[in-house]
Amino acid sequence: MSDDDDIQYIKRQRTLHYGSLEETERKRQNAATASATTAAPAPASSSGSGAGREGGGGGATTTAGGNTGGQLEDIDSDEDYEEASKKGTASGKSGGKPGISAKPPTALPTAASLANKIDDDYFDLETEMERDKVALLEEFERKKRARQINVSTDDAEIKNNLRQLNEPICFFGEGPAERRRRLKELLANLGENAINRGRGAEDTEERKVQSRDQEQATWYHEGPDTLRIARLWLADYSLPRARDRLERAREALEVPSAARAGRMVEMQKKLQSLAPLCSQVGDTRPVSSAAFSADSSLLLTASWSGLCKLWSVPDCELKQTLRGHASYVGGVALRPGVHADEENVVAMASGGHDGAVKLWGFNNEESIADITGHMPHRVSKVAFHPSGRFLATACYDSSWRLWDLEQKTEVLHQEGHAKPVHCLSYQSDGSVLCTGGLDAFGRVWDLRTGRCIMFLEGHLGAVFGVDFSPNGFHIATGSQDNTCKIWDLRRRQPVYTIPAHTNLISDVKYQQECGSFLVTCSYDSTTKIWSNKTWQPLKTLQGHDNKVISVDISPNAQYIATTSFDRTFKLWSPDS
Repeated sequence: MSDDDDIQYIKRQRTLHYGSLEETERKRQNAATASATTAAPAPASSSGSGAGREGGGGGATTTAGGNTGGQLEDIDSDEDYEEASKKGTASGKSGGKPGISAKPPTALPTAASLANKIDDDYFDLETEMERDKVALLEEFERKKRARQINVSTDDAEIKNNLRQLNEPICFFGEGPAERRRRLKELLANLGENAINRGRGAEDTEERKVQSRDQEQATWYHEGPDTLRIARLWLADYSLPRARDRLERAREALEVPSAARAGRMVEMQKKLQSLAPLCSQVGDTRPVSSAAFSADSSLLLTASWSGLCKLWSVPDCELKQTLRGHASYVGGVALRPGVHADEENVVAMASGGHDGAVKLWGFNNEESIADITGHMPHRVSKVAFHPSGRFLATACYDSSWRLWDLEQKTEVLHQEGHAKPVHCLSYQSDGSVLCTGGLDAFGRVWDLRTGRCIMFLEGHLGAVFGVDFSPNGFHIATGSQDNTCKIWDLRRRQPVYTIPAHTNLISDVKYQQECGSFLVTCSYDSTTKIWSNKTWQPLKTLQGHDNKVISVDISPNAQYIATTSFDRTFKLWSPDS
């Protein structure tokens, strides 16, 4: 019998142990202890001439017995055990042959060492069963909740509920009954209040949108008593004037069409004969603004040097120089109802780049009063109310202000533009005022209530000029987009757009008597006249060497004044 027959190779299977881990470990330790106790060393062979089988066997047994009390070699797997057994067998065979020295045999693993290498994978059967039980109970509870949930039988409402839950409202091949069942299952998982929560989120979003709209809307606050007094006075002043204006409009409708056509032809001939009556060097720097007096006998100009000058019309002789501004002056105005022989009475107003507004009187080079509420923002335009009691100022702090000269206080500080307010104009009745800003929008304000009654939206650039027609409902605006738009206050929309110039329009003015024509000036160095009804060009006034900044028409419609960057102002009049 060979050594190979003595050793049987057994490959142990990897097993999973069920039950407690402590119990398995205890059994393993007891088995290892019992194996170590029962193992006894085999007696060594004393015969030196024994067969190779006995020598080999004895050597293997002695080695194994000698290693029993020591540390066993670690074996990583069953394959390592087979390799170790083969090595031990080979050593036994070589040890029995004469003349060959036998190598010390390799120790064979015992039951204790094999017990130490058994995988200790642990499977907690009770925990897994508990998990399955919990999942099964949850499924039963979910189905119970689904049966108790009341869902509408209206298919449209079911689809709406699915849409609120961000779920598909219909699957392929799904009918109303399956859709209703699917909604029940969704509500059983998400809760019956899932739809209400979705509606609450939608309501919250709507409230956010409404709050944003309210933030962007025009808002009002309570004003002082002086404002209430001013508004009551404005209402008493404007209502009779509005009645008179409407009466004149009715009378104009009774005029025969032939007579109206004859007047229009005569007016067009007069305009086409316009020619420079006077060209005067106004200052050493650009002349920024010009305004006629109510009787068309005086012309007030302003320049970037800070000086304001009063000229006679039509000979353009210098009557008075107003000194006091520290920076260039942007806008000037003459107060209606004040005669040239009155002294110590506010007759003129001017606004500067430094925010200073000065009130002037005739025959006095120093200002009567200063308004400093705008500093340090630029005041671009000033305008007197038709009554002469109020002064409006356009400021570059994105607001405009109304000053009561009788109460000597500011009665209104109105915001509403997103960018600086550049220009403003009163209606002939004195009840409303229009402003234009660098935000490309215009606004019409009711002075009697403080409300914005019309929003002028349509320009693509800043609005630099605005003026009311004498009819009370047409508004002209000139913009940086080179166009002039005509707006109807009754319909609250634009009625015509005039592609007027090749550069930005710096100012626009209506004829004050009957509004039969409109004048625009531009940075293309020209001034153009347009008919009121057809908006056709009637005349182009060319003569300035540089950009034209402002224009004004005398109340008697006999003169047109223009100011320019070329430091001159020109007076235009029909040929006699």
